[in-house]
Amino acid sequence: MPFTPFHMGPGILVKALLRSSFSLMVFGWAQIVMDIQPLISMITGKGDLHGFSHTYIGASLLVIVSALSGKYLSQFGLWVLRIRDSIHHQISWGVVFLSAFVGCFSHVLLDSIMHSDVQPFYPFIQDNMFLRLVSVPVLHKICLYTGLLGAGIYYYLEWKLNSKRNDQ
Repeated sequence: MPFTPFHMGPGILVKALLRSSFSLMVFGWAQIVMDIQPLISMITGKGDLHGFSHTYIGASLLVIVSALSGKYLSQFGLWVLRIRDSIHHQISWGVVFLSAFVGCFSHVLLDSIMHSDVQPFYPFIQDNMFLRLVSVPVLHKICLYTGLLGAGIYYYLEWKLNSKRNDQ
């Protein structure tokens, strides 16, 4: 199913660990961009469900698309949500490209584990060596638990940082 929230779990953990060096909004946007091709395939009934967009070459191209569009969409989103002073706090290009890269490449990996039609190394290797590396229920649990762990780490670190600020 396109736009699955399970993909966000690992992203939340990466955000907790990298903090301001990672944009969860750009990561999430990359998840959506990755599933536009499967959505079109589902709507039209034409083309491969997980085609070129779900290869590492296709994902590399979508990193660029996700980064270029995601930077401005994320900054606008931060401004709308009034998170930070978004006019003066710009998301750096390094953060944007890292977040888009992690988003697109993790998407290919996760979908490779659960979908038999994904060929992550196409056109070089037409086999999916990641298929059923773990069962789909276990994969969903991994995604859920990494998200919960990431949220716990993130809010614990926020609490510690705020405690230090209040002590000073």
